[in-house]
Amino acid sequence: MHSVGIDLIEINRIKNAMKNPRFCLRVLGPSEYSQLEMRGFPVQSVAASFCAKEAFSKALGTGLRGFSMNEVELLRAPNGQPYLHLSGNAVKIAEERGITFSVSITHTREYAAAVVIGEEKQG
Repeated sequence: MHSVGIDLIEINRIKNAMKNPRFCLRVLGPSEYSQLEMRGFPVQSVAASFCAKEAFSKALGTGLRGFSMNEVELLRAPNGQPYLHLSGNAVKIAEERGITFSVSITHTREYAAAVVIGEEKQG
């Protein structure tokens, strides 16, 4: 393991932010937006995506500087497993540091949380 990041958020904070129609467009990447749009933008899932981005920034060690939130997408494999897809400056910084990332998410009716583990690339 190289680094770890964790984030927890109250679902109501994201619910209130989603009242602004630009919030999801600004925060979510294109594939992430499409996956969530097909599911009707469940607020718990949007909150989990937001947490994953925050946790990623902590595992990367930059905070939310040097890249845009929509460059970090929380996607789901066909079996439902979450994973991070990076683009733009987010992937550039991760590659420069030689780190790959794993993510785990959870939520209740009131809270969403994410943990991101950064590991040095092998080989």
